[in-house]
Amino acid sequence: MKGKATIMVKKYGFALLFAVFVGISRLNNFPAGIGIFKNFRMFFLEMILFLPLMFVLIGLFDVWVPREKIIHHLGPEAGTMGILWVVLLAMLQAGPLYAAFPVAALLWKKGCSVRNVFVYLGAFSTLKIPMLAFEISFLGLKFSLLRALFSFPVFIAIGFIMAVYLKKKEFEVKEPG
Repeated sequence: MKGKATIMVKKYGFALLFAVFVGISRLNNFPAGIGIFKNFRMFFLEMILFLPLMFVLIGLFDVWVPREKIIHHLGPEAGTMGILWVVLLAMLQAGPLYAAFPVAALLWKKGCSVRNVFVYLGAFSTLKIPMLAFEISFLGLKFSLLRALFSFPVFIAIGFIMAVYLKKKEFEVKEPG
């Protein structure tokens, strides 16, 4: 029984500690703790509303897009066009960065090259059209274009570097379970 309790504490200890902290904060009107809870609630609701739709779309993509198409257009032999395709895919998506990881995992599973997976993640985090529009409205077109032009080669370089690095490490993604 003691082993099971230890596992439960390791598994849920942080959540329990968080709940105790928030509860004490509410009782004592501790502003930082109340603010932390409000942020947690906002992000939790966003995830609960956003992730199911994201997983449905990923499931449809998994079923409808054949592996051969991904390998042909985004695989190791895709070259420059593969990079452009993943950048376009990333730019057209919306949502928080955590939504990009299931898509990246699916692209990898379907045969996308490591380089293109990392380029996709970089483009998703820096070049999404909704984010660029928001940025332009606050910081101006010149700033946004310069930032995009400087970011673009950086995440492409990171994609190439990671492909070489992970090839040396004989990297592979294992199925969970």
